Order: sequence, then C-alpha cells, then structure tokens
Amino acid sequence: MRTVTIGVSIAVPEPHGSLLQERRAGFGDAAAHGIPTHVTLLPPTEVDASDLPAVEAHLAAVAAAGRPFPMRLSGTGTFRPLSPVVYVRVVEGADACAWLQQRVRDASGPMDRELQFPYHPHVTVAHGIDDAAMDRAFEELAGFEARWPCTGFALHEQGADGVWRKLREFTFGGAVVPPQAGHADVGRGTIASR
Repeated sequence: MRTVTIGVSIAVPEPHGSLLQERRAGFGDAAAHGIPTHVTLLPPTEVDASDLPAVEAHLAAVAAAGRPFPMRLSGTGTFRPLSPVVYVRVVEGADACAWLQQRVRDASGPMDRELQFPYHPHVTVAHGIDDAAMDRAFEELAGFEARWPCTGFALHEQGADGVWRKLREFTFGGAVVPPQAGHADVGRGTIASR
C-alpha cells in the first residue's frame, strides 16, 4: 500500500502568512518556503493513500460541528531546550484550536494518534537552526501582532520534495464569528518596535 504524509492546520492569512514565512526564511530556516504559515491541528501523520476519502469525510464532519472564532497572535515563545523551536504565540483562539485538534485525532476517526508533546497551539517562526538565529527570531518578532476571524482549516499533503500542498479546505458549519473583545481592527498585522 502507498502511504502519504498529511497534516491538518489553520492557515495564517495574508499578509501575515507571507510576512512570517519570509522572516522564517531570513532567520536561516531552510524549510520555510515549503511550509505555509499555520497553526497545527494534526502534525505530520502517515496514512494509507486509500484512507484519504475517509480522512476527508472525518474532517468535513469536524468542520460541520465547528464554529468560526477570533484568532489573535501576539509576541513570541520557545520550546527550547525541549525542542528547537521559536514561535509566535496564539493568545486568542487557543481553546478552540485545542477543541479542534482533539476532534481531528479522535479515536473514532482515521487519524487517531498520540502526540509526542502536549498540544500547544502556536505559529513556528524558527525550527532547528543555530541558537543565535533562534534568539534573533525570538527578539525580532516579540512585537508581532495579528488577528483575524478563523472560519475553517485545511488538509495538506507533504510531497516527495518536502513541500506541503493543500488538498482541501474545510469551512466551519456556523456563519457568525464572535466579536473580539476590544478589537475593531480585525485582519491587521504588525510588528511593533520594542
């Protein structure tokens, strides 16, 4: 049987996605251009190619039960020394991401799996690069801010070239995005000077 490597994620929309991807490449992360900027719901997972229809049906059911929610990114964090990662923090929408990833990996579905680390929603901006570059990513993006209404997620497949390509988008069943407390400028992203 042929296997494929899939992942499920929430895209960071433009212009924020490209900005963070370019910054990630600028810090020396060679994988940056093969990975769209995202919040992971299912990390890279190998499945039989013949299971993809069941995967898509399961994700459609998860999306149908989901509702749009506000997402906000702010500042940086790191998983070092446990894992060589610097990330932008998800400060609003983290609970909804946790709910979604649990349903994506539900034991009743085709993507039941244990995680290597406890789930912590984030946007990776540096991974596996030298410590000085990791420190630079942590400092230079410390003032980053972005917010947007999250209305769904996507299924991706990793090609033999290491590049992640979108297979299908899944839109949430509800149509109304709850308002973000105290924020009228949804969709604006900035990197504030420190």
